[in-house]
Amino acid sequence: MSAFCTNRKAYFLYTISETIEAGIVLRGNEVKSIRSGLITISGSYAIIQNGELKLLNCSITRYPFSNSSGIKYDELRTRTLLLHNSEIKRLTTKITAKGVTLIPLKVYENKRKIIKIEIGVGKHKKLHDHREKLKERDLDREAKRDMKYYHE
Repeated sequence: MSAFCTNRKAYFLYTISETIEAGIVLRGNEVKSIRSGLITISGSYAIIQNGELKLLNCSITRYPFSNSSGIKYDELRTRTLLLHNSEIKRLTTKITAKGVTLIPLKVYENKRKIIKIEIGVGKHKKLHDHREKLKERDLDREAKRDMKYYHE
């Protein structure tokens, strides 16, 4: 399972309570673009609209070797994500709570070479949560440094 793109900031900005694997409806040379690494999911999010899960602000750059140069191409178009109706209904009840959003975490290829996206159900962290996390990280780093010198 090789990841083409990961949203590393998502775990810093949100507390992820659950992850879901979904398929993506792609057009033309978008598959080749994704496999070349020309996809960006930072700043993108998912919404439920008319009973379908939609991915917004996901940028897939035009494949450079495609011969469809005259055709208009929208990098930031809204893409449909594929989930079962029962999963969409379950997600709808979860995101009705205040501050809960659907964040794409990574785009990868499964064993059958199908491109999938991992969506996380997350709640935005407050500023003091960020500071607490940074403080814990610094303390861990200092403890490891002290242990390193202690053993020598």
